[in-house]
Amino acid sequence: MTRTSAMFLCHLEELPEYGTRGFAIGQQEIFVIRQATQIWAYMNRCPHTGVTLNWVPDQFLDWEGRYVQCATHGALFRFEDGLCLAGPCPGTHLEPVPLSLIGGEIYLTNPGKIRS
Repeated sequence: MTRTSAMFLCHLEELPEYGTRGFAIGQQEIFVIRQATQIWAYMNRCPHTGVTLNWVPDQFLDWEGRYVQCATHGALFRFEDGLCLAGPCPGTHLEPVPLSLIGGEIYLTNPGKIRS
């Protein structure tokens, strides 16, 4: 991975151990999910209507912390693949964002594909 092909987002320890955090990348928004040492990232956009998923900054999970939840209509998405399990768009997926975890640092890989 070269410097031009990756963008530093944050240190793993800056994410809640079982939580989420949003990031602005140019005009686009993404969010990162952390479950202990596993991380995933997605575009902050519901596949049903295109609205942002969170209702307050960095809050992307349902009340139980088991799924990503769209604040607009309650759709629920799995962490590991972004698959919608419930709501108005079952079977669709959140748009994944490639990440790398290197030495406790989280990098967005290929950030040029996200910037608008």
